[in-house]
Amino acid sequence: MKDEKEKNGKQGFRLPGFPTIRKSRKALTLLFAGTVVIVLLAVLIVVGGAAFILFNAGVLSPDDLPHLSGNSVIVLMLVVSLVVGIGFSFFLGWIFTKPLNIIINNMNRLANGDFKARIRFDSVFDRHPTVAELSRSFNTMAEELENTEMLRSDFVNNFSHEFKTPIVSIAGFAKLLKSGDLTDDERAEYINIIEEESLRLSDMANNVLNLTKIENQTILSGLTTFNLSEQIRTCFLILESKWANRDLDFSLDFDEYDVRANEEMLKQVWLNLIDNALKFTPEGGRIAVTIERTFQLTVSVFNSGSFVPEENRERIFRKFYQGDPSHATKGNGVGLSVVRAIVELHGGAVSCTSDEEGTTFTVALPLR
Repeated sequence: MKDEKEKNGKQGFRLPGFPTIRKSRKALTLLFAGTVVIVLLAVLIVVGGAAFILFNAGVLSPDDLPHLSGNSVIVLMLVVSLVVGIGFSFFLGWIFTKPLNIIINNMNRLANGDFKARIRFDSVFDRHPTVAELSRSFNTMAEELENTEMLRSDFVNNFSHEFKTPIVSIAGFAKLLKSGDLTDDERAEYINIIEEESLRLSDMANNVLNLTKIENQTILSGLTTFNLSEQIRTCFLILESKWANRDLDFSLDFDEYDVRANEEMLKQVWLNLIDNALKFTPEGGRIAVTIERTFQLTVSVFNSGSFVPEENRERIFRKFYQGDPSHATKGNGVGLSVVRAIVELHGGAVSCTSDEEGTTFTVALPLR
């Protein structure tokens, strides 16, 4: 452990999920040191070479400078060297500040909201490892910002649509209720719709608040040991109203497994995954849950009849994202985001696979 700390102290340290943060870069140090050496060598070569040529050509000789003392000659050489050094420094500075100018210009583009800004240096600079790392890091940052902006835009659009739909529905049926020429059946139907849409809004708000709370939680608390198999069976019973009158085939083929986790949080995971499976399974379809224990605890929830395209298998875990662009399917696009947030808080991972037979969501939890 001590050797590892000493090694990290010299070379840098790594944050979880991020590249190593280095305290120094030898290649960059050598680049600047080499620049200084080049300037010094250039001054020596130019001034010394010029003096050597002039004296050997007979243009200058010690007899031509009788009025100058040795100290004066040294001062003269220093002045000439200083002038030549300044000239070379400005020339090299102009060359080496070109990449810096490119970086500043592209950073200004990012600051102004142009997330398509990318750094591309000349081939000479690109060959230097530090410059190549700088270019790669900047372009990665710009791509992440561009993706974040796209997510933000999608989130705002989906959020607005999901909240607007039930509000418009409530307002419309409330307006119809104000008219006096309604039958008792129509009035009861409209009241039921208003109640249903109100509960939908309430569930949506609760899900968003719950997701925000989970995302802001950094320490997993409330750990207890409980029967995971029994919890999943209980979740099916809670959702009985959604499958009792449907022709579905259930397969809950798993043994009894205990897990140490936050019981209430994991309950939300299974409720969301099972509800999602019920939502997309057609009549006569099949839902299966399996549990395996190896070096981790793996729970898979399969439902037949639905297919998730490969390009959407990561997007479905985004907030308010729905695979159905028409939003015809009931749901608010928050459930799978809650699932991922809870599973990752437990140190696990959730993934989606899909083919012509159906879709499977797999949750992997570490053994505690």
